Amino acid sequence: MLSYEDCVEASDLTEEEIEAIAEHERLPEMAALEMGSYLVHTAEGVPAIKSIILDDIEEARRHGHPEKALKLKLVLKHFIDTHPN
Repeated sequence: MLSYEDCVEASDLTEEEIEAIAEHERLPEMAALEMGSYLVHTAEGVPAIKSIILDDIEEARRHGHPEKALKLKLVLKHFIDTHPN
């Protein structure tokens, strides 16, 4: 049986990227992992995930959470560095 960690490793995403998708889409983390894993392997999916993380950054700013926005900026930077499409 695969563990959650095994699924994360196979997804080509980090836990933080999956958490950003889960929060944005209001999904449980396992569903966000499945969605993200699918998206990251499609041409239109990489820009969609970037957009999701950017939306999460803006949401954190609007709600007065600069630390969360900063954390998400680091998540975005890592995502862009590892998925340079």
